[in-house]
Amino acid sequence: MELPREVLLGENLAGETVNVAKRLKLGRRVLVLYGPKTKKIAGEEVEESLSREFEASGVVVRGATMEEVERVISVIRETSADWVIAVGGGSIIDVAKLASYRTEIPFVSFPTTASHDGIASANASIKDLGSKTSVKARPPVAVIADVKVIKTAPYRYLAAGVGDIISNLTAVRDWQLAHRIRGEYYSEYAASLSLMSAKMVMKNADIIRLGSEESVRKVIKGLISSGVAMSIAGSSRPASGAEHLFSHALDMLAPKPALHGEQCGVGTIIIAYLHGLKWERVRETLKRVGAPTNAYELGIDPEIIIKALTIAHTIRPERYTILGKEGLTWEAAEKAAKITGVI
Repeated sequence: MELPREVLLGENLAGETVNVAKRLKLGRRVLVLYGPKTKKIAGEEVEESLSREFEASGVVVRGATMEEVERVISVIRETSADWVIAVGGGSIIDVAKLASYRTEIPFVSFPTTASHDGIASANASIKDLGSKTSVKARPPVAVIADVKVIKTAPYRYLAAGVGDIISNLTAVRDWQLAHRIRGEYYSEYAASLSLMSAKMVMKNADIIRLGSEESVRKVIKGLISSGVAMSIAGSSRPASGAEHLFSHALDMLAPKPALHGEQCGVGTIIIAYLHGLKWERVRETLKRVGAPTNAYELGIDPEIIIKALTIAHTIRPERYTILGKEGLTWEAAEKAAKITGVI
């Protein structure tokens, strides 16, 4: 079981990266990864702070692709980097996660958005062959979440984070189903932590919708707890079920997919209905935080929603969910989407 050894949640934390690196004895040479936008938001400041005490180099990452992962691996080897810090959203963190895992060096997560639980998990979503595929890596040795930095991101990302956390409700139910039907390993502790995160955001929806620093704290805590639950389980099971398969299917089918957390949130409404859960509560929470609850708000054609539901079971055939081995028929998918108001 690998967990982050330090989690910092506060304000003005760029300079704190130096102290974290010293406490964890991460080494002299560091590679700072950031995107074109996150470089200006916090990347340059983090790199500058680290440069005072370490040999720091910076690299701009332009998407979560295997090509970028290979490029970063090359730079890690060229600079003999001892560790990596990722300053950015999901794509930058995922590239850092996989590149550091393959070069066997630690990485630190410095998220600039709170849009999904990848900030603290061991799984990296990399665009490969036109669809996002989750690859197993290692969790960060530390998570440094600066609420002031995260608050500068558009509110849409925070609402998407709620969608990703709330999907734990159906992910855990799918996991329990696989445990009963397939005898799959099930961790009650990991499942409880995952469900607690989902219940916490539902309870605090009115605080989260304000988009304040307190809102960011609530969502970040939920995302980190989800990441820790996955590390305890040794898989993404506590936070990824049929609703995530639906989101991956949308990534493949939609000309312009929505944010991962937004798609997972909408998927959770439908999958909660299939499980016989209180799907109306899921929809109500998403509405309260201003997250999408239907195809129109996602900007995705209703036909694509139905199609995604019918092929979702093929994305990870080894992962048993409520969708079963055969998946949903077009009629069943359309009915579920209509009853829940998704289309």
